[in-house]
Amino acid sequence: MERMESMEPISAHYTTDYPEIHPDSGYESRETSDSQAKTPTAPTYDEEFVHKTILVGDSGVGKTSLLVQFDQGKFIPGSFSATVGIGFTNKVVTVDDVKVKLQIWDTAGQERFRSVTHAYYRDAHALLLLYDITSKTSFDNIRAWLTEVHEYAQSEVVIMLLGNKADMSSDRAIRRDEGERLAREYSVPFMETSAKTGVNVELAFTAVSKELKHRAIQHPNEPKFQIHDYIEAQKEKTGCCSYF
Repeated sequence: MERMESMEPISAHYTTDYPEIHPDSGYESRETSDSQAKTPTAPTYDEEFVHKTILVGDSGVGKTSLLVQFDQGKFIPGSFSATVGIGFTNKVVTVDDVKVKLQIWDTAGQERFRSVTHAYYRDAHALLLLYDITSKTSFDNIRAWLTEVHEYAQSEVVIMLLGNKADMSSDRAIRRDEGERLAREYSVPFMETSAKTGVNVELAFTAVSKELKHRAIQHPNEPKFQIHDYIEAQKEKTGCCSYF
């Protein structure tokens, strides 16, 4: 196994405490008072529980930039070299008036660090798989990443597919419908994101947080949270993808 080394941008640009993020009101699910009255008391969510969330994908697809955009709401062009080893940041996402703690790990995409990444799959609660919409190779390699995920991760891990760099539509090599088709094949939610403009970045992590929260306190008499439907509903509300 390769020795893990610290990556300069992690200490320079990541935070390690738990800053809070409150999604826009349009992101919150609406429950009527009638349905609340009929629903038995649900299990209490443990707000101290930390959900290990891992960003996975080829080197250069924008994992570090996506994480910094979500963590600090900014894009720092040309500041990141290839991630060396593993780095993480912590974030609190408030969904349905509940604080969901995420520990988000940024992994190296190079082959020589693959064994390191494998070790982190085993206790992951969520995995975000990224490809670059301008790179056919990174898209083609998603199948290999998914194979590794299914081999090393827990069967109940939350998986989301993200087509990053959506702001670079003029250089697009992968159509949006190709990403959607691949996601349907593996039964995982999908959206295109832009670490540069921030499009869909918050939505991606909010959707994952809601899924993790619902799984943790799922009541047998409650309908299962549908992450696909939630994502589509929020994209329609915000009109986020009209220029893709």
